[in-house]
Amino acid sequence: MSFALHLSFPNLNSYRTHKLITPTRLHGVQFICNFSLKQTNFSSEDDTERISDGSQHRVVLVEKYGDGTLKRYILDEELQLTTFLEDDSKSNGFSSKELPWLPDIVKDFVLPAGFPGSVSNDYLEYMLLQFPTNVTAWICQTLVTSSLLKAVGLDYSSGTTAAASAAAIRWVSKDGIGAVGRFFIGGRFGNLFDDDPKQWRMYADFIGSAGSIFDLCTPLYPAYFLPLASLGNLAKAVARGLKDPSFRVIQNHFAISGNLGDVAAKEEVWEVSAQLLGLGLGIFILSTPGVVTSYLVLASTWMAMRLLHLWLRYQSLSVLQFDTVNLKRARILVNLHVSNSTVLGCEECNKMENILSWEEFSVPRIVFGVSLSDMLGGERSGLKVKMLLELYAKEKYILVVNQQPFKDFETLVSFKDGATSLSVLRSVWQTYWLYKNRSKQDDGFDQLKESLKKIDDRFEDFLQQMRDVGWDIDEINLKIRNDISIEEIFVD
Repeated sequence: MSFALHLSFPNLNSYRTHKLITPTRLHGVQFICNFSLKQTNFSSEDDTERISDGSQHRVVLVEKYGDGTLKRYILDEELQLTTFLEDDSKSNGFSSKELPWLPDIVKDFVLPAGFPGSVSNDYLEYMLLQFPTNVTAWICQTLVTSSLLKAVGLDYSSGTTAAASAAAIRWVSKDGIGAVGRFFIGGRFGNLFDDDPKQWRMYADFIGSAGSIFDLCTPLYPAYFLPLASLGNLAKAVARGLKDPSFRVIQNHFAISGNLGDVAAKEEVWEVSAQLLGLGLGIFILSTPGVVTSYLVLASTWMAMRLLHLWLRYQSLSVLQFDTVNLKRARILVNLHVSNSTVLGCEECNKMENILSWEEFSVPRIVFGVSLSDMLGGERSGLKVKMLLELYAKEKYILVVNQQPFKDFETLVSFKDGATSLSVLRSVWQTYWLYKNRSKQDDGFDQLKESLKKIDDRFEDFLQQMRDVGWDIDEINLKIRNDISIEEIFVD
């Protein structure tokens, strides 16, 4: 995806625009240039390179990608910018020392983001022992299933042994297909639940409702019982994969005295009580004349109960009052502070939070984790890069406004190595200031300078007001996009 950055800079007469040449592979390093190819002696341990004609080139920035690739931005004596792509995935500085034999793609799927630094020291040992423990549990479950089928009439001692075995395999396969959904959710989306547990808990109920529809259709198509039941199990397993981690975050929010175990145990009491009451009412409804005999009445009753269930779920999530800051609440808080220098309290902000909204549709749009090349939109102005680096020398990020024609307001953000959640919050504050003042200045670079000056003047007041109204500044859940980060900067 290409982005265009339009900035006005003084005294650029000496700058010559060149077209980007097709990447060329040179000694295992991908060399992307905008000038004639010259013999290059490049060392990753030094921040300069020598061309055969004796000229000096300076590394001004290094981007680190999630797959281990390093992109080095080189500035020559004529302020022409070149880039090198170098595979550094096997270097000691990038790959995790834990489980070196395990491919990175597998590590990202089965281990928490930031492992091993993001978890306690005993995490890996526990999980390695927990895995065979769970394997033996499911072996036992499979064997028990065959015994249950035997009890309902499929006798292994008779001629129905093959039928009983086949029935057990089909029933377990149905559960196995459902387990694939939980496997995928946990591996692919595990780092999302801390940010917005309300949203994912609500989506879990939507997906679970879809799974129940498959189950409800089995009487209409009995010949397709197994595929329909399997699809229902898959959807409900995906829902469970979203529900369980989301609710654990919510439980942790309740346990303000470090009493998470007690809170979880009492939640079981509430849930079991509701389960028993619900089962009793369900049996009463089924015993009502006409419900069982009429599929239309049964389906209509289910639909009414399900819609009531979803409405009640939304209401229960709406009353939650988190004192931590995620991206949705950050947008609400920043928007008000930029407008009139005030901050909402936890209760008011949580009420304004839209549980179902997606970040992709928020205004103004913020794109995190953008490479510098995308920010420049293919331009190779070394002077522009140097001025951006100098402008954001005190910040842990670089932000520009995407000013492509016919495109809504959008900022592009790239994070430096060592950026924190506070860095993300600062970039959000700067975005909203630029958005609200976008028509007052024509010069993009001057507007960036002015926005950074406003951050220096007003951001500390913003944080202090947040503390005063009860927000937990130490728990800002704004994740850093680590697929692209600026690892090093060298500015003359």
